[in-house]
Amino acid sequence: MSRYWSPLVHRLTPYVPGEQPKLPNLVKLNTNENPYPPSPRVLTAIAEELANGGQSLRLYPDPNADILKQAIAARYAESGISPEQVFVGNGSDEVLAHVFVALLRHELPILFPDITYSFYPVYCGLYDIAYRTVPLGDDFGIRIEDYTAANGGIIFPNPNAPTGCLLPLAAIEKLLAVHRESVLVVDEAYVDFGGESAIGLVNRHPNLLVVHTLSKSRSLAGLRVGYAVGQSDLIEALERVKNSFNSYPLDRLAIAGAVAAIGDQEHFEKTRQAVISSREALRSALFALGFSVLPSAANFIFARHPQRDAGQLAAALRQRGMIVRHFKLPRIDQHLRITIGTDAQCKLLVDALREILKPDQPTWSSPAPRPP
Repeated sequence: MSRYWSPLVHRLTPYVPGEQPKLPNLVKLNTNENPYPPSPRVLTAIAEELANGGQSLRLYPDPNADILKQAIAARYAESGISPEQVFVGNGSDEVLAHVFVALLRHELPILFPDITYSFYPVYCGLYDIAYRTVPLGDDFGIRIEDYTAANGGIIFPNPNAPTGCLLPLAAIEKLLAVHRESVLVVDEAYVDFGGESAIGLVNRHPNLLVVHTLSKSRSLAGLRVGYAVGQSDLIEALERVKNSFNSYPLDRLAIAGAVAAIGDQEHFEKTRQAVISSREALRSALFALGFSVLPSAANFIFARHPQRDAGQLAAALRQRGMIVRHFKLPRIDQHLRITIGTDAQCKLLVDALREILKPDQPTWSSPAPRPP
């Protein structure tokens, strides 16, 4: 506390990111990072940017990141996406921050699920945006029939976080048809691990904005690159906010690395399929240990054990050098969100849980070999 703080700062409840401990030999399954390295093309592109003694670093990057917008548009060429329909920012969190200011700050409250990405209410507090949470169903799914109220916009992740549950595109189209006067923002941070992107709907719906990140399926959490796709008037609103805040959100290395990652479809497919395979094997192994595990279309699973306290399980895993995410929140305080690691990491997790629960539980059965 300080007498120099503005009144707003006193009212804020900041977002708490996943823990990033600096411990040796840690099995880190708490922040949904990709267990595999990025495309080798990323390293080559960054090295080329640093050539000639790093002379390029004395110059500002392209404020519009045009080559990155072109690469993203080319990735969705079958959906008719043009570079003018793409917005880029410093991670999807910054993109979302601009979305809240540019498209969701209206007189009516915005709507989002009661169990969802916990940055949404933080943005509402920061930007003085009214909101209402809509309860998930008993199965932790989003029920579009509950989103009938007049609103200043709707936002949710798909798959949802931290549950991993996926909403079909047909349901999203129904929402778009019902709420033509407000924007629907679909936050697709995890969609590459089991869903179909709503970007294919963008040119049919002027009120749809889809947000992506390269942190998860492209293994670039350390470069901080996110983007949004929508019709050009929505993108113009985001550009106006961005250029009133920071004209250079992406540095030269991030732009070069992101373009290279998007261009390597083969590496993307190989690693995402590896994660999907390990996810299903881990889900089966946890079932065998007595866990209840929600179906997941993400690179994590959401699980609970009916006879064991989730907080105690998380603490016992930590004692064994493994961390998972435990949310001490209503309805989900007995669940653990577990990031999908390599098969070796998943085996360590399952064996540790077997030891914690009881000695005669089955051990991990590895799927087919995974890429390095």
